[in-house]
Amino acid sequence: MDELIQSLKELTLDITDRLYETTYEELEFFVEDRQELVDSIAEQAEICKSTTAQKQEINRILEYDNVILDRMNTLRLEAQDWLQKRNQAKAQRSAYEAAYTPDSFLMDRKK
Repeated sequence: MDELIQSLKELTLDITDRLYETTYEELEFFVEDRQELVDSIAEQAEICKSTTAQKQEINRILEYDNVILDRMNTLRLEAQDWLQKRNQAKAQRSAYEAAYTPDSFLMDRKK
């Protein structure tokens, strides 16, 4: 179990060291890898009781969660803003696009 906790710590420290240069894809891979480690730690905790030192180390690792979540929220807001601007530009562009055939003729009749 100590090895799993150490792997989780290394993974967490690696991502936090370069947190503001990471892309959303890297954060996605981090979350997937982290979940696998957390699941493995949970399985080990069911088999044998974790020590106080292990619990403290896990709590120290969990302290990084807020920083990571803040970065994830920042990326989410950036993506949301980009989508809103894209949709707004699409709506403005469609207002100017011709919804008629430009070579057509309009014929009026005199009454």
